[in-house]
Amino acid sequence: MVKITIGTKENPVRFSYANVHQPVSVNGSDLKYSLSIIIPKSDKKTIKKVNDAVQKATQENKDKFGGKVPSNLKTPLRDGDVDREDDEAYADAYFINANSKIKPGIVDTDLNPIIDQSEFYSGCYGRVSLTFYGFNVNGNRGIAAGLQNVMKTDDGEPLGGRSSAENDFSDEEGDDILG
Repeated sequence: MVKITIGTKENPVRFSYANVHQPVSVNGSDLKYSLSIIIPKSDKKTIKKVNDAVQKATQENKDKFGGKVPSNLKTPLRDGDVDREDDEAYADAYFINANSKIKPGIVDTDLNPIIDQSEFYSGCYGRVSLTFYGFNVNGNRGIAAGLQNVMKTDDGEPLGGRSSAENDFSDEEGDDILG
């Protein structure tokens, strides 16, 4: 298993599909905490760090793949322009989907736990620690990303189309029609 931390104060990663407060089941799978981590393609240093970790995990897990690396090995770093072409948040970015059966630690920049669930949301920015490990299940072989801990460093535009109560009720009239 290979562990890294990505995101810096200068180059934070962005969080999406943030299921870090409560575990969720996807398509009937076990309950897991999960997070999609968006990395700008311009952040070459972080991309290299992830690729190096995946490469190291691949070498460490050759025995799971029958002693050699398969040509169709699945890796966790995906291209947002290809795999999420209809989602503006993923444009010109790579992303990693990470999950865990254990709740991740969630802290602010002073390392204080974030208890209020509304403080950590899809769209905020920060840092994340991940582990990379090999899997070989039902003919699917690859390297997966395990979610460890997250740190929120900055607020961002919430993703997922949700608006705040303050925005919804800030006008006196309240008669705006969307659509």
